[in-house]
Amino acid sequence: MERKTVFEIKALYRDDFRVTGFTFGQGEPSICIVGSMRGNENQQLFACSCLVKKLTELEEKGRINPGKQILVIPCANPYSMNIKKRFWSIDNTDINRMFPGYSEGETTQRIAAGIFEAVKSYPFGIQFASFYMPGAFVPHVRMMKTGFEDVELAKQFGLPYVVRHTPRPFDTTTLNYNWQIWETQAFSVYTTNTARIDRSSARQSVEAILNFMSKQGIIRYHGNNGYVSRVIESEDFVSVRTADAGFFESAVMPGEEVEAGQLLARIRDPYLGTIRNSLYAPLHGTIAFVHDEAMSYENTAVLKLIREEDLES
Repeated sequence: MERKTVFEIKALYRDDFRVTGFTFGQGEPSICIVGSMRGNENQQLFACSCLVKKLTELEEKGRINPGKQILVIPCANPYSMNIKKRFWSIDNTDINRMFPGYSEGETTQRIAAGIFEAVKSYPFGIQFASFYMPGAFVPHVRMMKTGFEDVELAKQFGLPYVVRHTPRPFDTTTLNYNWQIWETQAFSVYTTNTARIDRSSARQSVEAILNFMSKQGIIRYHGNNGYVSRVIESEDFVSVRTADAGFFESAVMPGEEVEAGQLLARIRDPYLGTIRNSLYAPLHGTIAFVHDEAMSYENTAVLKLIREEDLES
């Protein structure tokens, strides 16, 4: 393992801003994995650290194949991690909305440009991603539909679901999208949580990435092959919205199968403690996403379901 600085900005009043990477093996760039980009992505950083630990062990045992080089960048935004702020600490901009970056632009544009310059030559790219809404997702691998995506490759992770996502305008400035435009096979791996650490989900995601690398001939690894992945389009998720604001009490977990009419959650009045709204399943399906903060607003999508007939193997 070699530790290196991928990108650096000199600071006037505090320690310099550095993006740190770890390389394993020697030879041609083979695969790059990027962890947290936002200051609240503790789970993504934790999963990346578990991957670094596992790759260190595999390298010591000589299980990284000759001529293959792996780059892992656990955290792209250490400043925001340090102060527990989701976006860039100065101007509240999102690094993952700045790709491919601009080396002469604003700070987050420069950071994105520096990171992208270091990672764009890899044929495979994986990002530990988080959803833009606070909540817990069923573990899955997601691809942008750019015309370059490969569903069969995504199935090789062995995660329960492969989600094909139709890019919206703001998605075109993400790392995943630009990786694909620059001819990298790019995947976003979603674990269960974001701000809170889920060790089981982190282990599952690391196992999935190791299995993928093994199938691409990058490492020699024999682990759990995981699931036969089921494919779904992102626009086919069925949202369940609140009618009132208040305390959110979920009755289900991500990955749970529910029947039409089953109770999913309640909204309680924050002053009176009474139930203001009960949410029920509109169909038979699987819970894909559950809001995980104490409060929810009116007309907010607090749950997302996968209807059974939308699933394909």
